[in-house]
Amino acid sequence: MTPGGLLAATLRGRRVVAAALLAISLLAWAGVLRFASSMTAVAASPMAGMPGMEDMPGMVSPVMPFAALLAMWVVMMIGMMTPGVAPMLLLYQRVGEQAAKTGQGFAAVGWFLAGYLSAWLLFSVAATLAHALLQESSLFAPFSMSTDARLGGAVLLLIGIYQWLPVKDRCLTQCRAPLQFIQQHGGFASDARGALRLGLRHGLYCVGCCWALMLLLFVVGVMNLVWIAALMVFVLAEKLLPEGPLLARLAGIAAVVAGARLLAMVPA
Repeated sequence: MTPGGLLAATLRGRRVVAAALLAISLLAWAGVLRFASSMTAVAASPMAGMPGMEDMPGMVSPVMPFAALLAMWVVMMIGMMTPGVAPMLLLYQRVGEQAAKTGQGFAAVGWFLAGYLSAWLLFSVAATLAHALLQESSLFAPFSMSTDARLGGAVLLLIGIYQWLPVKDRCLTQCRAPLQFIQQHGGFASDARGALRLGLRHGLYCVGCCWALMLLLFVVGVMNLVWIAALMVFVLAEKLLPEGPLLARLAGIAAVVAGARLLAMVPA
């Protein structure tokens, strides 16, 4: 293949990866919008939650079953976290193209992405368990904000403190430097199992970086589209901007202040 042909193939491969990530994100966001629309309609129903209403045609109980909650969290996490892995996947694609020039086999980039998303699937299971427990209590409104200032304040304090912990810094560093991550973990794997395992490890670092931020949804509303979008943008800023670590700490301060103010509102 001529140099011009190699360059064209390289650009085409990167465009395919970028287009696939965009398609996955858009499909996930379409699912998020559908969940949000359904939950809003149920919450707005004057008969929602009344005994026996879930058995009537067209009526849905506001207490979502576990499977629906899990699907909601999985779709939401895919939509929010797929854009953040784009730099790593484009690096993977470039390394794979260089390996192909020397005749070396290389696992498809999809295996790495599958491993990365598997980490967020695990987080989604944990978030769903917490959501299921909370929606059975009087402390939490399934469709809106936390109904208890103590719960909301405690969650905000947890988020704020975590943003300043060394473990947050370590995980954020791994997410911010794709090449450094690959070098520290033995390089890209040429086989599918190795690529899947490496993607899972990278995803776990990203979960370690962002899991506390995701808890904010339990305070502002699990299907609050504005906050979902804001969190996605903030996570991208943390990972991509030079000021990412500073943004993380500033967000921690803001969360602590908000949590303290919310707890101060609790009657003695």
